[in-house]
Amino acid sequence: MKLLKRVLLLLVIIVGVVIYLNYPKLNIISGYAAKNMASGVFVANRSAVSMNQYDNNVPLIELAETHVDETAESASSKVYGLMERTAVYRDGLGTVLINDSYDAEKLTIRPHRNKIVDTIPYPYGQAEPLDSIFEEVDLGQLSKAVAMAFGNPEVQKTRTLLVLYKGHLLTEKYIEGFTKDTPILGWSMTKSVLATCFGILEHQGKLEMDWPAPIAEWKADERKDITLDHLLRMQSGLAWDEDYSGISDVTQMLFLDSDMTQKQREKKAIAPPTEIWNYSSGTTNLLSGILRQQFRSHQEYLDFPYSSLIDKIGMYSMVLEADIDGNYVGSSYAWASTRDWARFGQLYLDKGKWNGEQIFSPEWVDYIATPTIHSDGTYGAHFWLNAEGKYPDVPKDLFSCNGYQGQYVFVIPSKDLVVVRTGLAEEPEFDVNGVLSNIVKAVP
Repeated sequence: MKLLKRVLLLLVIIVGVVIYLNYPKLNIISGYAAKNMASGVFVANRSAVSMNQYDNNVPLIELAETHVDETAESASSKVYGLMERTAVYRDGLGTVLINDSYDAEKLTIRPHRNKIVDTIPYPYGQAEPLDSIFEEVDLGQLSKAVAMAFGNPEVQKTRTLLVLYKGHLLTEKYIEGFTKDTPILGWSMTKSVLATCFGILEHQGKLEMDWPAPIAEWKADERKDITLDHLLRMQSGLAWDEDYSGISDVTQMLFLDSDMTQKQREKKAIAPPTEIWNYSSGTTNLLSGILRQQFRSHQEYLDFPYSSLIDKIGMYSMVLEADIDGNYVGSSYAWASTRDWARFGQLYLDKGKWNGEQIFSPEWVDYIATPTIHSDGTYGAHFWLNAEGKYPDVPKDLFSCNGYQGQYVFVIPSKDLVVVRTGLAEEPEFDVNGVLSNIVKAVP
């Protein structure tokens, strides 16, 4: 009996230690589940059942129990009945995790949208794409590539695939539950959208990439030498922990902070600019705050990405989500249909020109595709690169927007290709090199 009591006591102690060590993580787990559910239901118009079965059915997040309130347009999650978090929907701004500082009446303005119905074929307009036939395209080879992308669905977990060639739709495929109109979370592909706003402002003559970051508290210390270029290239030298497995800078920012532009701003320098390359979602949200500083009013800031880029090229399904304080979460939270993500890639393939209008300069494309020192040729300026042959069987001029769980917009200028792939698995489960190399083989 004494032995049994000792064993039970030991088990109680072990359970207590486990709870103590993991209790703070429950806040992150329930926050992720609630936010993902709310956006999936109220931004992407998917069912709660589908979101629970697939998107939230991943390690740790699957521990959360999530419920949707259609009337309140919100979702709430708990883990073992603990740490309840709620995310609410705001028209035009997506969903946001609320906390004690949240005031539903505080942020009442919304971005203005300008959605024009035209008769121009996709991707340059809203009409259906042309039935284009290219004699030089090997359709059999292309079909092989598509089949490969969707092969072994339990592992690769591809949801959608679309290929544009010379500005024409070659092929697209969607799994059940997804269509050409279904908004999909781009995760870190959003970083490339945010960066493009800086390219537009540069083209308009309103800023330069070598300007010092306009942050007052940096002017008195070594951070004064950090430029916009350093931030866009993730080589500012600022401390940052991009670890999603526990409590870290990035998880605290995304699931606890009301103002997501602040956390990177407050970090100390651990190296002079350019000496290290350190991928940081906090840097992108800091840039979102800097973008906001370029405008006289909050309304102008909210309108700018849509009026100057998103609605300008017809990405009408896109929604940029904002934090509690009304800053765009440029690191992570842009939703758009597969077709609209492809429009973004086509804009870059066309070097910033859209239906005759130069939205950003052709040199901006060269800038974002120039390798950043210490990134091993894999990163430019908020875009990923193949400069050193990370994908050995794909042209080295490829550059791309990459997001968590394998969201990709690939641009391959030498092949006149834009490829969009979305899903729930990335490398090595999803064979990027294999799928892209087979698509490349289909065109001359």
